[in-house]
Amino acid sequence: MTRKKQFKAESKRLLDLMINSIYTHKEIFLRELISNASDAIDKYYYEHAGHVSPDQFEIRLEPNKEARTLTIIDNGIGMNKEELEENLGTIAKSGSLAFKEQMDDESKNDVDIIGQFGVGFYSAFMVAKDLVVISKKEEEPAWRWESDGESGYTMEEAQRDGHGTTIILSLKEDTEEEKYSQYLETYELKELVRKYSDYIRYPIHMNVETSKVKEETKDSDKPEYETVIEDQTLNSMVPLWKRQKSKITEEEYNQFYKDHFFDFQDPQRVIHFSVEGNVSFTALLYIPSHVPQGFYQQDYKKGLQLYCRGVFIMDHAEELLPDSLRFVKGLVDSQDLSLNISREMLQHDHQLKAIASRIEKKVLSELTTMLTKEREEYEKFWKEFGINLKFGVYNNYGMDKEKFQDLLLFYSSKEQKLVTLNEYVNRMKEDQKDIYYVSGKDVALIDKLPIVQTLKKKEFEVLYLTDEVDEFVMNTLMNYREKTFKNATQGDLDLNTEEEKKELEKTKEDNKDLLEFMKESLKDKVSEVKLSNRLSEDPVCLTAGEGLSFEMEKVFANMPGDNPMGPMKATRILEINPSHPIFSTLKELYAKDKEKVKEVADVLYDQALLIEGFTIEDPIAYSRKICELLVDSHK
Repeated sequence: MTRKKQFKAESKRLLDLMINSIYTHKEIFLRELISNASDAIDKYYYEHAGHVSPDQFEIRLEPNKEARTLTIIDNGIGMNKEELEENLGTIAKSGSLAFKEQMDDESKNDVDIIGQFGVGFYSAFMVAKDLVVISKKEEEPAWRWESDGESGYTMEEAQRDGHGTTIILSLKEDTEEEKYSQYLETYELKELVRKYSDYIRYPIHMNVETSKVKEETKDSDKPEYETVIEDQTLNSMVPLWKRQKSKITEEEYNQFYKDHFFDFQDPQRVIHFSVEGNVSFTALLYIPSHVPQGFYQQDYKKGLQLYCRGVFIMDHAEELLPDSLRFVKGLVDSQDLSLNISREMLQHDHQLKAIASRIEKKVLSELTTMLTKEREEYEKFWKEFGINLKFGVYNNYGMDKEKFQDLLLFYSSKEQKLVTLNEYVNRMKEDQKDIYYVSGKDVALIDKLPIVQTLKKKEFEVLYLTDEVDEFVMNTLMNYREKTFKNATQGDLDLNTEEEKKELEKTKEDNKDLLEFMKESLKDKVSEVKLSNRLSEDPVCLTAGEGLSFEMEKVFANMPGDNPMGPMKATRILEINPSHPIFSTLKELYAKDKEKVKEVADVLYDQALLIEGFTIEDPIAYSRKICELLVDSHK
C-alpha cells in the first residue's frame, strides 16, 4: 500500500489562499498547465541543444467525456522522483525559477521560462477534484504523483513511454454556479488555447471531430458527409509582433488590428517596437482612425493586452496607458513579468510602471513625428483625439503639461486653420507680449465678436477656443515660450497708443456722470460701465473682470448637480464704444430724458449678453423696448 505524504507547506490553508486570491477566472488553469509544459520542453531543448530539432516537440490535450478527465501531455524534460516531490510536494516551489537561477547570465537571455512564480500547477485544483502526474526523465524510471489538493499526496513508480509529463485532471461535478464539463468540450478548449496560449512556441495538438464530404460523393450533386477524427494544431505559435518588422506587410498589421480589437476600419497608425534593458518588452500599438464606440462612456475599458513570453495574461492592463492616451489600442509582451502574478498585484508592479513610461514616450514621439512630417494626417488624428491630449495638459495639476503643449492645435484668426502654439509665437508682432485667445461655441461665432474684429484690425492673431476644456488648458499652461496667455474678453488689453489713452481718459472724465448713472440703472447686473477703445464698429460689448471668464461660467453652469455656494458667475463689465453714434445719443438723452437713458442701457446690456451667447432674463420686455425706441426715433 502506498503511504500518503503531507505537503511540506500548511497545505489546505495555503493552497486555498493561493488559488482563490491569485486567480480571478477558473479557466486560467489551462493556460498555467500549458505554460508549464512549454517550460519543460524549453528545458529539454536547452540541455540537448544541437542534438534535437524543435519540430519533434508537442503538447497534447486529450478530453474524455465518459471518464470526465482532461489530460495534458508534453515530451519535455520530465521529472524524477526527487523533483516531483520537491516541485509538487512543496506548494509555491518553482522548478522553473530554480532552473533559470542555475543558468549563467548569457544563457538566461536565450531561454524563456514562463512559470517563475511556482503556483500555476495548483490552479488545476480550481476545476479538478483529483490530479495525477506521471513524469519521466531520460534514463530514469517514471513516477506517478497523485493528490486531491487537501489531504496530501501519494507517489509510486509508474510506466511511461519516453521522457515528459502527463497530467490527468479528474473534473469536479457540475453545479448550478459552475459547469466544469465545459472543459471537456473541444470547442471550449480550442477557444481557451486561442485566447491564452495561441503564441506558445510549440504546437498544441488535439483530436477533433469534424464533418467532411465522403470522397466517393465529392463530385456528386448530393454529396454525403461523414464524421472523422482530425488531429488539429490549436495554436498559431509565432505571434505577429515577434516577427521582423521588415517582413510584416501593412495589410497584415491592419488585419491583426481589426481581428483582435474588433474594428471595421484600418488603424491610422501602427507603432511596433522593442525595448531591451532593465525591463525588456515588445509593444504592438495602434492609433485608431476614429473614436471607438462607447469611448466617452464611464464603463469604457482602456488599457493594453498583456502577454508574458507570448502567453496571454490580461485583456485591459490599465496601468500601461495614461488616461491622456486611452485611445491607444494594442499589446505588450514582456519577458520580465511573472505569468502567475495576479491582477491585483499588477497594479503595484514597478516593472509595469517602467513599461508604461516607455510606451508614453514612444507614442508622444510618434505623434510629434506625425505633426512635423505628416501634418494632414496629424490633423485627422487631432479631430478624433485632440481632446485627450488637452486632458493630458491639465490632468495631475499640470505636472505633465510640457509633454503635450507642443502637440496642441487651435484655430487661428490669421491662418484660418489649425496652428500650433509654436507657430503662433514664431510670427508674433515684435512688441507683442501676450498670446490672445477667445472662447466660444464655434469658429464662425467667435470671428464675429467685437473684440476679435478689433484685434484683427490691429493685426494681432487670435486663437479660437471651441472646446469646453480649452480654458482649463490655457489656465494650466499659463505661458508658452515666455509669452503669457491672455483672454481677449477679460481685463485691459493695453492696445492703445499714448495719444489714444489720453483722449479716452478725457472722454471718460467728461462723461463720468452718465456712466455712473447707467451703472446705477443696471443695478447689480454689472460691476462697471465704461468707455473702451476695445471696440471698432460695434456699439457695446460685455467683458469679464479678473478671475472667472464667461466661457468658464457656462461650463460650470452645465455641470450636473447644484453648487452649495450658488451659481458661479463672472464679473460683468459693460463697455461702450465712444466713437459709435449710440454714445452721442446717450449723451443727448442724459441731458434731457434720464428715464430714456435707463431704457437704452437695459437694451444695450441685453444686446451685449446676446453677443456673448447668454440668454436674457426677459425676451418679451427686451422686444417691447426695441419697438418703443424705434417708434420714438421717428417722432
